[in-house]
Amino acid sequence: MRQQRAMAKAVVLLTVLALLVAACGTEAGDTTTSGATATTSGTTEAPATTAAPATTEGATETTAAGGLETDEAAQQVARTEGDNCVYGDYNGGVEHVDLLEGLVGFAQSEREANPFRIAETESIVAEAERLGIELITTNAESDLNKEISDIQSMVDQGANALIISPLNSEGLDPALTYAQEAGVPIMTIDRRLTTKTACTDYIGWVGSDFVEQGRRAADAMMNVTGDEGNVAILLGAPGVNVTTDRNNGFLEQLEAEGSNLEIVAQQAANYERAMGQTVTEQLITSNPEITAIYAHNDEMALGAVAALQAAGYAPGDVAIITIDGTQGAVQGIIDGWVSGVIESNPRFGPLAFRALDLFYNGEGVPEVTIISDKEYTPENAEAELANAY
Repeated sequence: MRQQRAMAKAVVLLTVLALLVAACGTEAGDTTTSGATATTSGTTEAPATTAAPATTEGATETTAAGGLETDEAAQQVARTEGDNCVYGDYNGGVEHVDLLEGLVGFAQSEREANPFRIAETESIVAEAERLGIELITTNAESDLNKEISDIQSMVDQGANALIISPLNSEGLDPALTYAQEAGVPIMTIDRRLTTKTACTDYIGWVGSDFVEQGRRAADAMMNVTGDEGNVAILLGAPGVNVTTDRNNGFLEQLEAEGSNLEIVAQQAANYERAMGQTVTEQLITSNPEITAIYAHNDEMALGAVAALQAAGYAPGDVAIITIDGTQGAVQGIIDGWVSGVIESNPRFGPLAFRALDLFYNGEGVPEVTIISDKEYTPENAEAELANAY
């Protein structure tokens, strides 16, 4: 693989030399423009993301080391926010890395029993393979201390850049400091580091607009219930921005719309199916008037379905709105147990590697990149089942 990359570089260098010879007799400024045009030609589909180098030398380096075929990832971007971060500005500046010759590490936070985590990791691994980038991966198994040691270990193994899915929004300070001191930049996905600073502690963040997901869940709930009834909320894990945002978005939207729905219970089930079932069993026993459930993720929703089935409920007796987009939940719509699913797109691979490419070879990475999420309903569930994860 590395021999092939070296050969590819040689071809690019010879091509640039040939262009320079052909341009002999022109002004120096014309030579620079030729190199920049050659560099940009591989990324013309990108929506104003890759900046043309200022010199021929820069153009040669970018052509050889950058220009990864990541433009298709831009189609997943819903919006971006904040200033752009480039390698020369990150934490005072880090060395330029040729991703095709370097080593990238990916730190997964949770065990891959959850379909979201499975799809997330598969997306990172598949994109690295597609691009020909060497990748090492770890899994913290929902243990914050292990994620810290995983990140430190990948730095020790020589990782040039890291992609991490934080377990918690806070608490990774020892790992972040360790990577900073080694000059290893970190790109974050999914959960946000809410007390840290972009382009200092981490490059940027790619994830969903979790507040908007909550708002969309509220709209779906008002629609399927006719805006009448008693709602129980299965909260995700405490101390995570996803949980806070999905709940705030839901409650704020109900208030903004003057909803008649009444929230009768809110209890954490930690994004786990078994806990979702246990908590729902307790809730429907203590609150038999519950007519709807808002679950912060599909695993808890499917646990709620199991609890309702065991208690003798029929499909549709309790409306369930959930967030994720797993095949199990979308099948639940088809079967009548789930009323609607707001997608939380886990396919971060293309956007994460596009971010690293822009960090080293483009105009930089925005502080926030929001990935696009769709919605599953009774009207489209059968047609979209194959697209769920």
